[in-house]
Amino acid sequence: MVVLEPQSQTIRTSSSRHDGSTVAVRQKKRPNLTTPDLVLLSLLAERPMHGYEANLELERRCIRDWANISRPQVYYSLEKLAAAGFISKKPSSEPASGPERVVFATTQRGRAATAQALEREDWTNQRDRPVFPTWIALSWLARPGLFEEQLRRRRKFVEQELAREKETLRSILAEVGHAHHEAVWMVSLMIEQFRTELKWLRKLERELPKRAPARHPAYAQGSPEDSGKSASV
Repeated sequence: MVVLEPQSQTIRTSSSRHDGSTVAVRQKKRPNLTTPDLVLLSLLAERPMHGYEANLELERRCIRDWANISRPQVYYSLEKLAAAGFISKKPSSEPASGPERVVFATTQRGRAATAQALEREDWTNQRDRPVFPTWIALSWLARPGLFEEQLRRRRKFVEQELAREKETLRSILAEVGHAHHEAVWMVSLMIEQFRTELKWLRKLERELPKRAPARHPAYAQGSPEDSGKSASV
């Protein structure tokens, strides 16, 4: 899963002088909303929660399968979002101890910031960088027999994850009550990706005996001197 990190934003406004002229005023930078921030804003927009409960809900929904948000990150983001006015603190009626007596809820400002962050184009034009295809690209240097062993390991892992995602989908459908929900769409995509990879892995196993090096290898041409000349033009 790609973690999206937006560029920092500086808010500039103008202020009027006594002589009628205006001067630009540089205000405090608007806090960047990372993927963990947005996940929490979405979660707390559903209903108020304290940090411990938010962590439990992240685990229950298997959100960490697609969003890189650790337990410490939850509390860091809560403090950051509260300081920015994107979430508000409310007293909790549930029994708890210490800071967990306070619950957080997404404010209107937080909803607006989330909506703005969701308009970024970089949500749609980035590619994942999966580890196993990278291993395949390097595998020509592996010891004999390792490729077959790693294929078996990967196939076993993908089969386990496919079974787990199918069970997750059944739980989601039971909870939301219909098939037209964003959680259903997300998990359905993961299921299709795992199915596609299993089909691809079986194809690799069949074709492995025919593996051969490139017949017409090509490499980039040029020298450091050429690169320096291009940069100076």
